[in-house]
Amino acid sequence: MEQNVGMMDKAGRLALAAILFGIAWHKPGKIRVLAAFEAGMLTMSAASGYCPLYKVIGMNTACSSDQSCCSDCS
Repeated sequence: MEQNVGMMDKAGRLALAAILFGIAWHKPGKIRVLAAFEAGMLTMSAASGYCPLYKVIGMNTACSSDQSCCSDCS
């Protein structure tokens, strides 16, 4: 599986996941389940570096060998 989530994208996903986990911790009912589910999905995509939605829409925020998008990749 080719990675399509870049470092800045991963950081944003983890920050949003932390906020959603906090919401899930403090809110009752359906909002708790939805927030926890989405936080889990964001955490998994950040950890794996792969986002299925990005694949569908043809988006890629990760560095590739043929283009330099950040100083770490060159």
